[in-house]
Amino acid sequence: MIDLFIKLRLLDIIDILLVSFLMYQLYMLIRGTAAISIFLAIFIIYALYLIVKALHMELLGSILEQVTSVGMIALIIVFQQEIRRFLVLIGSKYLSKSFSLNKMLSMNFQEPKNIKIRAIVNACKKMSESRTGALIVLTRKAALEIYANTGDIVNATISSRLIESIFFKNNPLHDGAMIILHDKIHAVRCIMPLSDNPNIEANFGMRHRAALGITENTDAIAIVVSEETGEISVTDSGVLTRNLNKHELILFLEREFTKNYFTI
Repeated sequence: MIDLFIKLRLLDIIDILLVSFLMYQLYMLIRGTAAISIFLAIFIIYALYLIVKALHMELLGSILEQVTSVGMIALIIVFQQEIRRFLVLIGSKYLSKSFSLNKMLSMNFQEPKNIKIRAIVNACKKMSESRTGALIVLTRKAALEIYANTGDIVNATISSRLIESIFFKNNPLHDGAMIILHDKIHAVRCIMPLSDNPNIEANFGMRHRAALGITENTDAIAIVVSEETGEISVTDSGVLTRNLNKHELILFLEREFTKNYFTI
């Protein structure tokens, strides 16, 4: 009897740990994206349903029961991209030869390194003068690995000369977006989701639409250098700010990231 009690308690602990792990992984996948608000709303509705059920409020309880009964289908529809990311994560990360507990938990115990704002801004200024088209995505909380995996992982130290050379039109890596993670050029030649906003100006090309798309779906910031006009624009939360000069771009990035930026 005692052994059975201990066994049940151990199974309960394992059950709680597994649920906690899955919830943590789901949060890591959707944090910084539009899906996090929907997830919180669904969680609040389910918590309200449990409270109403405990208080035996029949009418409200029956309504919430109908809502929660189709919750799984709604979750699949709403979170289809996140579910796909989760399955890709399992196949490419957890089942890979380089499997480790630290990677499994997706934890990074090192302090995040500051982004090299000056190097990025200097590169954008020079590319603007030479009319070199560029799309640079700066990560914040949202995980952009699914987009990074569409291109080439480089994990190179940020420098203005390297950024300029990557976006040089004869470089095979120039097409697509560059993803910057902390103080590294994480990936290049990446495919970004295009915005389907019908109010986008007709003269905007694919770079601007991709910049709007990635910032609509995540909390990343995107910098666009127009190949046609040399104009520097920044998108944040699906809002595009056009025609920034060097000083304005520095102030914008400094406000969003850190004031203790590096110089080249």
